Amino acid sequence: MFVFDESLLQSHQFGSECVSFMLGCLEELASSLAGRGITFQWRRGDQVEQVVQAAREWKADVVYWNRDYEPEAIERDRLTQQQLGKLGVAVRTFKDHVVFEASEVRGATGEPLQRYSAYRARWWNRWHAMTPAVQSIPVPLAAKNTAPLPISRPLPSASELGYDPVVPWIEPGERNAMKRLRWFTEGPIHSYAQSRNLPAVDGSAKLSPHFRFGTLSPRMAIHAALNALAKGGRVSRPDVLTWVDELIWREFFQQVLVAFPHVAKGPFKAVIVPSPRPAGSERDRLFRAWCDGKSGYPIVDAGMRQLNQTGWMHNRVRMVVASFLIKDLRIDWQSGERYFMQHLVDADMAANNGNWQWCASTGTDAMQGYRIFNPALQSKKFDPDGAYIRRYVPELVGVPVSKIHEPHLMSLDEQDRYGCHIGADYSTPVVDHQLARQEYLNLGKQETTT
Repeated sequence: MFVFDESLLQSHQFGSECVSFMLGCLEELASSLAGRGITFQWRRGDQVEQVVQAAREWKADVVYWNRDYEPEAIERDRLTQQQLGKLGVAVRTFKDHVVFEASEVRGATGEPLQRYSAYRARWWNRWHAMTPAVQSIPVPLAAKNTAPLPISRPLPSASELGYDPVVPWIEPGERNAMKRLRWFTEGPIHSYAQSRNLPAVDGSAKLSPHFRFGTLSPRMAIHAALNALAKGGRVSRPDVLTWVDELIWREFFQQVLVAFPHVAKGPFKAVIVPSPRPAGSERDRLFRAWCDGKSGYPIVDAGMRQLNQTGWMHNRVRMVVASFLIKDLRIDWQSGERYFMQHLVDADMAANNGNWQWCASTGTDAMQGYRIFNPALQSKKFDPDGAYIRRYVPELVGVPVSKIHEPHLMSLDEQDRYGCHIGADYSTPVVDHQLARQEYLNLGKQETTT
């Protein structure tokens, strides 16, 4: 049974891309269960109330679910178990969303780990010590002594849930997840260390939405990656292990969310960083330009337009646009975090929060608040021929490589020649990066000495 949480739907914490992807996954799940003689049920409303009501109606002996690690979900599950206990209904929960839960990877004295390097070392130690196996799909139990369930009804549409119907850019469902995993481990994973940083290249797995919604097990993905090392042929151990590191990062952020739930509402650590720009029309103007992909910095604009159009953004570009919002525009990281959650198809609280706090230098990163990405240099390094920029910023399609990373530096003659007039066809930069960088550094020094 799946319960559409009414309060969550009304909050629009997630966007149409995320909801549409989820519905596609549920449709495949219902079909898969039907093929095994299992009736898929869904309800809408308060999750605790709906689960308890269903258990009462169906005279359930036990209710099973896989554990969730977000603070509100932990509280929801606690209340559900409490209410079911009053009915005499047992509860059994399982690990599924991660390979190792927070309690399984700890420091030498049992403390939660606050640095990725230490977490990674202990994660691998635990993997080698027990190597969790991939579980097979269970054979359905004989249906005996069970109350008849209602006939399955069609899932609600995105429109019925209050969202715009969209076709997900990344195909939903377990079959598509497995297809993408096979494609990735048979080819791109072996050049991943380099290609993962090139936004114009299809070199990343793009499996994050499937991990988010459980259509792909991280345990299965890690086994598939490590098995690729044993097949011979074109094999690169550093590349494969670099991708596995990304999955360990995912588990690290899950562990941080469990061990330090305050990160969901504020900084992981109290550090002195420049104060964000105060509320007002100037702040709103800059934030709107960032959201709309009209900052005047092509790599930033390409990333934000990719997000707005597809519900996904290349990971390297995510870091660039986050740095630009926080350090160049001096807008609070929580605004960026919320915007990403509302637009990402792989909207996952732990990963999104962890990455935004990393960029803001309020998270687990050991470096203080002075890592400032230069968008033009990042663009030249990782999108050298401007292919990614031209894909999402069509105003610049006629601009040559020598000018595409900083089109505002074109002369008027060049703007005429290439059919792109700054301030008319393409945005004038909303800030000067060098001046904004220096202002951020100066503010940081002032607050440190205050």
